[in-house]
Amino acid sequence: MKHLLIIAAMATMVVSCKNKTKEETKVLSATEQADSIEFAKFKEQKAKNEAVAAYKASHPVVATAPATTTAAPKKKGWSKAAKGAVIGAGTGAVAGAIINKRNRAAGAVIGGVVGGGVGYGVGRSMDKKDGRN
Repeated sequence: MKHLLIIAAMATMVVSCKNKTKEETKVLSATEQADSIEFAKFKEQKAKNEAVAAYKASHPVVATAPATTTAAPKKKGWSKAAKGAVIGAGTGAVAGAIINKRNRAAGAVIGGVVGGGVGYGVGRSMDKKDGRN
């Protein structure tokens, strides 16, 4: 029984492996022809691009007047007062929660408010020194 299955499988493989027909070779040659046409178009476009680049290199552009553009002012980002308030509030909240062991939430709130106020005051004085209003 096993020999019969092996012989059937071998026969199927031999039958399925056949040479390409003439129609298949015509399709392949048509595909190759389409590829060669596309390659010719590519070469033509590349030659045009090189000609334009050579023309631009030999004929420099002369500017008559400088263009005046107004650049948008850059954003300055966070002020030092804002940074100080955030850092102070975070540090104060952590410190308050650590210090007040009975009610950590109340300690964190009180520490955050005090730390934020102190951080804002320090940052605001730094802003005044830098000239930021």
